[in-house]
Amino acid sequence: MPGRPSSSSPQTIAVALHGIEPATFERCAVIRDWLDDHGVDRVTLLVIPARDLHPVGERSPEMVEWLSERRAAGDSIAQHGFQHVRLRPGSSPRRMLARVQGHRLGEFAGLDGEETRRAVHAGWRVLKLAGIEPDGFVAPAYAYTSALRRALGAKFRWWAGLLRLHRAPAALGAGGRDRSEPGQLAPAWSLAAAGPLTRLLSPPIVRVGAMLPTSTLRLDVHPTDLRHQRHMMALEWALERSASRRTAVTYEDLAGGGVLAPPSAAAAHPDGLAVNIDGSSGLTAGRAA
Repeated sequence: MPGRPSSSSPQTIAVALHGIEPATFERCAVIRDWLDDHGVDRVTLLVIPARDLHPVGERSPEMVEWLSERRAAGDSIAQHGFQHVRLRPGSSPRRMLARVQGHRLGEFAGLDGEETRRAVHAGWRVLKLAGIEPDGFVAPAYAYTSALRRALGAKFRWWAGLLRLHRAPAALGAGGRDRSEPGQLAPAWSLAAAGPLTRLLSPPIVRVGAMLPTSTLRLDVHPTDLRHQRHMMALEWALERSASRRTAVTYEDLAGGGVLAPPSAAAAHPDGLAVNIDGSSGLTAGRAA
């Protein structure tokens, strides 16, 4: 599978490997090698800067070295929250959303603007000091707040939502509204492991997603997928089906290579088609039309 998209090969596959931290490093390295074996030579690596408030650079120099090697080989690095754990209690609707998505609650739910900015920038500094400055940002559980979206433009070129990739806002509009540029519709297909029902349903859903005639196929892979044979079989099926007709790209490629479509009136919301969860805090989650 070629490394970069071209005009003669417009269809792409963007694989994101989530939850990279010292405790999951060995499993993530195995998955990354497995992806290479299946022709995916470019992957977006989502790194948790300070799980349990322990900076990755101090806790696992070996992992930092691996990340640097992977970046040199063509992978992209994204900051995946700060600790990847919820810092404030969430309301009932948020809990319902997290259960449906098969994720923990979003890390930034309930934080005000200053708390959000400090957490985002602290994570960026941790990775920067370790020598692995991130290209973009992916929020845990794809749970973005208005405060989080505003905080991203200062440090990141792009951020990824559940439905699409966005170029981070270079400036703020009137009233503090961000002007992030949403890209083409490209849902992230993921294998949930939250409960028996989601584990049963998510493999066929991923297969269906791989068959859709989208320009970009986004696949999310988690360290826990190694524990579930049906998950790995579904991912393998999707990769083998896509290997002959899609070019592997990173989120950095999508954000900087002209793949993103220009914003339109129909995509004026920073996360495209979205629903407001509680009507006040700005926490949103993408949904299909």
